[in-house]
Amino acid sequence: MSIRRLPEHLVNRIAAGEVVERPASALKELVENAIDADASRISIRLVAGGTDLVEVTDDGCGMTHADMALALERHATSKLPDEAIEAVATLGFRGEALPSIASVARLSLESRVPGAEGWSRIVDNGVVTGEGPAAIPPGTRVRVEALFERVPARRKFLRSARSEYAASLDVVKRLAMARPDIAFNVEHDGRRVLTVAAGETLPDRVAALTDRGLIENGIGVDLEREGIVLGGIAGLPTFNRGIADHQYLFVNGRPVKDRLLTGAVRGAYAELLARDRHAVVALFLQVPGDLVDVNVHPAKTEVRFREPALVRGLIVSGLRRALDEAGHRSVQRPDAAALELWKSEIIAPPSPAPHLWGASPQVFPPERLEGDDAGRGEGRYEAALPVSHAVYDRRPSFAAPPPQARAEPAYQPPPQTERYPLGVARGQVARTYIVAEAEDGLVLVDQHAAHERLVLERMRKAMAGGGVASQALLLAEVVELDEPACDRLEARAAELAEFGLDLDRFGPRAMLVRGVPALLGQGDVVGLVTDIADELAAFDEALSLKERLDHVAATMACHGSVRAGRVLSVAEMNALLREMEVTPHSGQCNHGRPTWIKLAHGDIEKLFGRK
Repeated sequence: MSIRRLPEHLVNRIAAGEVVERPASALKELVENAIDADASRISIRLVAGGTDLVEVTDDGCGMTHADMALALERHATSKLPDEAIEAVATLGFRGEALPSIASVARLSLESRVPGAEGWSRIVDNGVVTGEGPAAIPPGTRVRVEALFERVPARRKFLRSARSEYAASLDVVKRLAMARPDIAFNVEHDGRRVLTVAAGETLPDRVAALTDRGLIENGIGVDLEREGIVLGGIAGLPTFNRGIADHQYLFVNGRPVKDRLLTGAVRGAYAELLARDRHAVVALFLQVPGDLVDVNVHPAKTEVRFREPALVRGLIVSGLRRALDEAGHRSVQRPDAAALELWKSEIIAPPSPAPHLWGASPQVFPPERLEGDDAGRGEGRYEAALPVSHAVYDRRPSFAAPPPQARAEPAYQPPPQTERYPLGVARGQVARTYIVAEAEDGLVLVDQHAAHERLVLERMRKAMAGGGVASQALLLAEVVELDEPACDRLEARAAELAEFGLDLDRFGPRAMLVRGVPALLGQGDVVGLVTDIADELAAFDEALSLKERLDHVAATMACHGSVRAGRVLSVAEMNALLREMEVTPHSGQCNHGRPTWIKLAHGDIEKLFGRK
């Protein structure tokens, strides 16, 4: 078989397979060209997520008639003045983007340099179909229409218009984050969806494109070592998200998704975050050109460092120093129930503990004690923790009085430890761990981890029985999110309704919550909806319906569980232990951590030197 040279249009299509994977890829290349052209304002129009139209207009330096013709040829660029490709300082430089896009779409290129007339050139899937004068202001406008229309093998692999729009918007946010000196405007299907002004400070620009709360809950990062400079903003450990998509990393102004950098961020936050939570950061590295290679991948999202250990150490040190300087700062969300207790005026004697599962509680009135028993209260009183609102049964209950510096009457006689594998509750440590006495040792239970598993199993059982009951909110709550997150929630509204979460779209960037799962009670509705949106982004359509629903159920269970720091009554603690004993998988929480441990009598005796 003889070797032949491939035709030019086929070579361009092969290059397009590497450079242009989806509308977001084409948009990234066009916006990078506009930034490299020294634009101060970049306007973007998208139709159907970019599958029908991607248009980028800038007020940069523009191109002459001759430059436009050359720009549509392969490996022609103005961004590499010499052959030192390792020292490139611009975002784009390979000279493949425009001809590659033009080979798989209908591309219209209009440009004008100051003091000259504008010119237009149209290329339809690799064939020049027209050119001539164009009436445009100084700058450049590029229109990409019907991407992959004549390449059905590629077109069918594109996702829905909503998914492509979300990817395109993410590309713009990352590029705009690195250049607060440039104004960006994005319009989708005739509606303006993003506007940021030029001249913003870096923290303001980052917060505008991620979460406004990052300004109050973030710390500045600033460190220099051996010519490498690290800057940016890092969220407090308590200001975290359910997926890592809120980590923005830049090298020499170029957005990257690099394993070394993400691993360094994870290492810096080690022991500060749960394994299923991720930090919110925007980090900017300035590295000398001879110490980093940006030619690793055609999309230029991966880089290679000459001294990776130095870069990793710099990031870990810079983040930890910033987090250390934050001291005791934390995201504060006042507990509504606790505030209500402060406002309540107790006018009635203490009422029995809120009942949990339907059996009538037996109340033993205190009896008059005489002699030595009067001082000890032996057999008549059990030291109980103050009773709070019911944890499991969310029915209204009376507010309980604060502790009165005396032993409270027991609501039930102390059960026998021999009857229960997890023992009988004796108290609570640090408002987080239940201490129980079993027949063969001491049991410590993580109340949040244990209840999280119980709620998840209840939800699964309810789903198997036809669905989770919904608890209507007295006042519907509006949750503000970015538009792609709202799109994801709206698309899954019917599935979420099966879990008892009643959602409606409330404008482009908000969801209206009308009801929540009855199993969860009145918890943090905003946090719940935000985390579910993150879960839907992380676990895309490649997963089966059951896997996606399991992830959503786990997220709901986490929000519906009794939190560490919640004071439990003895009755509530014992009820939790009894349900654990009959619930499958209750030995571990939804994230793989153990829910209880046991110190056998022999182990305790060893600790005290008795053995």
